[in-house]
Amino acid sequence: MTCPTRGRLVFELFVVLALSLLSFAQHRPDPLNPLEIDQLRDAMLDPDERLKLYVKFARNRLTTMEQMRANPKTSNRGLQTHDLLQDFLTIYEELDDNIDMYVGRKNDIRRPMKLVIEADTEFQSKLRALKNATNAEPKEATQYEFLLSDSLETVDSSSEDHRKTLAQVEEYMKHKKKN
Repeated sequence: MTCPTRGRLVFELFVVLALSLLSFAQHRPDPLNPLEIDQLRDAMLDPDERLKLYVKFARNRLTTMEQMRANPKTSNRGLQTHDLLQDFLTIYEELDDNIDMYVGRKNDIRRPMKLVIEADTEFQSKLRALKNATNAEPKEATQYEFLLSDSLETVDSSSEDHRKTLAQVEEYMKHKKKN
């Protein structure tokens, strides 16, 4: 049995430490505040209300980002834009997960799906406006351009899915009424 050298032990310790720090640095706190979490918890059994809340919270993150970016006194705009985009994307993906859950349960979510589809159009518009503004600020944009592209792709893809889902739910509810 061979004993690892001191250099190898130091190297392995360094790698473990570096991976731990990287993992810690990438972990962001929950994008929802305690009040929002309570509201979602209270609406757990009401798909209409719960989906409306997710749309509201996603919209709030984009509005906050627009206000922050419009303020000339804002420092670290690139980093703050990144963080708000990450929060938006996390909430938006949670919205999608909830839609899938309610569709799987055969809940009637026609009304909130119409709201979600309208919000998709609004979100696409706001994200594209940010992308256009990004072209004028390339240095700052390096901090969030990947996340912005990811957000745009996600909303574009989900928008199509949401329209298909609404059609499926309408069809299912039509057959359910007949039976």
